[in-house]
Amino acid sequence: HAGGYSLAGLRAGWHEKAFQQEALCAFVLIPAAFWLGQSWEQTALLAGTAILVLIVELLNSGIEAAIDRIGPEWHELSKKAKDMGSAAVLLALCLCGAVWAAALYHRFIA
Repeated sequence: HAGGYSLAGLRAGWHEKAFQQEALCAFVLIPAAFWLGQSWEQTALLAGTAILVLIVELLNSGIEAAIDRIGPEWHELSKKAKDMGSAAVLLALCLCGAVWAAALYHRFIA
C-alpha cells in the first residue's frame, strides 16, 4: 500500500501551483544535468538539487495541509510552522541555484 500512498501524495502535490512550477523546472534541469555534468558526481549533484527542491516543497505542502486541518483561525505557532516550511523551500531553491550557477560558470567561463 505504501507505493499507492506515495503516488497519491505526488498527485496531491501536483495540485499545488508551486510544486507544478518546480516540477516543470526539474523536467528541464534533470536532463540538462546529464548534458552539463562532466562526471557522474556532478550529474548527480545537479539532478539531486533539482529533486531536493521537489522533496522540500512536498514536505512544506504537507505542513501547510496539517496546519490548515487544525483550523482556519490565525495562531502564532501555525504562522511559525508555515513560515519555516516556506523558508526551507527558499533554502533548497538557493542551494539548487548556487550549484547550477557554479556548474555553468565552471563549464563555460572558467
